[in-house]
Amino acid sequence: MAPPAAQENAPRNDDAAAASHISRVTVVGSGNWGSVAAKLIASNTLNLTSFHDEVRMWVFEETLPTGEKLTDVINRNNENVKYLPGIKLGKNVIADPDLENAVREANMLVFVTPHQFMEGICKRIAGKVKEGVEAISLIKGMEVKMEGPCMISTLISESLGVNCCVLMGANIANEIAVEKFSEATVGFRENKEIAEKWVRLFSTPYFMVTAVQDVEGVELCGTLKNVVALAAGFVDGLEMGNNTKAAIMRIGLREMRALSKLLFSSVRDTTFFESCGVADLITTCLGGRNRKVAEAFAKNGGKRSFDELEAEMLQGQKLQGVSTAREVYEVLSHRGWLQLFPLFATVHEIATGRLPPSAIVEYSEHKPNFALVEGSAQYY
Repeated sequence: MAPPAAQENAPRNDDAAAASHISRVTVVGSGNWGSVAAKLIASNTLNLTSFHDEVRMWVFEETLPTGEKLTDVINRNNENVKYLPGIKLGKNVIADPDLENAVREANMLVFVTPHQFMEGICKRIAGKVKEGVEAISLIKGMEVKMEGPCMISTLISESLGVNCCVLMGANIANEIAVEKFSEATVGFRENKEIAEKWVRLFSTPYFMVTAVQDVEGVELCGTLKNVVALAAGFVDGLEMGNNTKAAIMRIGLREMRALSKLLFSSVRDTTFFESCGVADLITTCLGGRNRKVAEAFAKNGGKRSFDELEAEMLQGQKLQGVSTAREVYEVLSHRGWLQLFPLFATVHEIATGRLPPSAIVEYSEHKPNFALVEGSAQYY
C-alpha cells in the first residue's frame, strides 16, 4: 500500500498529466480579421477545459498618434483601437510584440496576416515552435515560385514541419465582431479529429463552422474570390448594374473552379458549395475591401493607383486581391493558360493599367476546356 503522502500526490500527478494535454493557442496576426479571430477563440477557451484560458496574439508593434505602443493599449483597454475599434477582445487575450515569445509555448497556432508577409514570419519562427504543434491558416493568398504556385498552408507546413489546416468563409470581419450570424469552413487533409478540434475552438452561436477534407479547394476558394471581387468592384465603379455584376460573379466562380481543379486534382466540386466557396464569393463581391477599393479605382478611371487608394481608404489594412491577381496571372502565363481564364487575366491587366476598367466586360469570353479540368494528369 502506498504511503499517505504518495496517495495524496496521486491526484496531483493526474492533474499534471491532464494539464500537459491542455492546448495553448497563439494567434499570429492582429489586424481586423486577426483581432476578430482572437475574440472568437478567447470566448471559447474560457469555457472549454481542453484549452488554456489565455490566448496570446502577436502584434506587429506600432506607435499610435498618442505616442503609446499599440500592444500597451490593447492590453490595457482589451481593444485593438487601430484595427478593430469599439470591440472588446476578451480579457484573456494578451497582445505580445515579440513573435518568437508569442509562439514559444503554443501548441495550436492560428495564422492570420497578409499573405505577402508569411514567408518572412515562417523563417523567423522555424525551429522555435513546440514539437507536434498544429497550425491553421486564415490567410487568403498564394506564393508563386519558379516551380509553380505554393499555397500558404503548404508554406507553413513545409517551413515549420507541422500539419496545417485552413479556415475560409463568407467572413466580413466587422460583421462577425458585432456577432452577426456567419459561417466558415475548415479544410483538413487526413486528421478529422484535429479538424473537429479547430471547429470547437472557433464555433460560437453566431459563427457556425463545418469541416471538409479538401485543404486546397477551401484555400483556393478563399484566395481566388478576391480577384473576382476586384472585377465586381470595377462593375460597381462604372455603374454597370446588377445583371452585369451577377454575370461577372458567375464567370468568376467558373474560373475559380476550373483553375483550382487544374492545379490540384484532389479539389472537390462540393467544396464550392460550402461557405468558403459561393458564399464567400457573394459576400466579398457585395462588400469587402477589395470590392470597395476596386470601385474607387474604376470611378477614377484607373488614374489613381491601388497602392494610393489602399493607403487612403484602409487605415493600414492590406488588399489581397491585387497581389493575388498578379500571382494568378504569372501562373496562367507560365503554363500557357491565359486564354482559358479571360476574367482573371483581364482583372490583372486593368489593375496594372494595361487596360481601362471598362475592359472588364469587353473581352471575348473563351470558355475553359472542361475536358482538361476534369482531370488529365499532364496538366498538374
